[in-house]
Amino acid sequence: MPFVDILGLEEATLLIAAVVIAYLGVVAFFAMRRNDAAGVKSAFRGGAIPLGGLGAVVTALAVWGEIAWPLPGSYNILFTDVYLLFGVTLVVLAISMAFSLKLQYAGLFALASGGVAIAYGWSGYQLGMTKDPLETFLLYGAFGLAGILSLPVTVAVDHYLAHPDGTAFAFGSATATARRRPSIQGATRAVQPIVPGGAPGTSDEGASVSSRIPFHLPIYVDVLLLVFVVSIALAGVAALFYLDSTIPAHLASAP
Repeated sequence: MPFVDILGLEEATLLIAAVVIAYLGVVAFFAMRRNDAAGVKSAFRGGAIPLGGLGAVVTALAVWGEIAWPLPGSYNILFTDVYLLFGVTLVVLAISMAFSLKLQYAGLFALASGGVAIAYGWSGYQLGMTKDPLETFLLYGAFGLAGILSLPVTVAVDHYLAHPDGTAFAFGSATATARRRPSIQGATRAVQPIVPGGAPGTSDEGASVSSRIPFHLPIYVDVLLLVFVVSIALAGVAALFYLDSTIPAHLASAP
């Protein structure tokens, strides 16, 4: 079988995946801030199509590379081991989003794969296995960090989607306080306004106070989602620079 150099294509898929995931993360972040669970699910269903297709391509290329890449020095191990895990992660994530399954299991897979990516990148850097060992380590490290952050991010998103009534993060917050029945100590039934069609003693002010309080994501959730988006964006930047340094050499000296 003749050798076909697919390294440039593989790097391009890394960049495309980073762009799609970052955009999906931004859309989901703003939908969650609006307390729009339907918007989050819609974004996930739409994003599952490109991520699933990309994951299938990545997985196929990685399997072929594991078997057929004849480069010396275990370069197929350095490049395609982690690349295969990346492809499977995309496929698992796409299936979870398309069928509204728990995302945290895909996040758990991404966390383990991210740790492997960092280990491979560090080993490749120490062994000087590429012409750009530092750039390679930064590329692997950026995607590895995004993978590690995927678990807490998916757990938070799962928790949010499991509480579409807006109580997902009402842990002793103003929203939770507002949902408690207002105190009637010292009041009489005669002075309580009656809600038409409601039970006696039901206050219209008490019934609507929770709806007047805007929904807010906790600060730690905001920070977690933003850090994930920034990390995957940095991974895309690393892939872009790596691709820019690779394509000219590969086009000028095709095998």
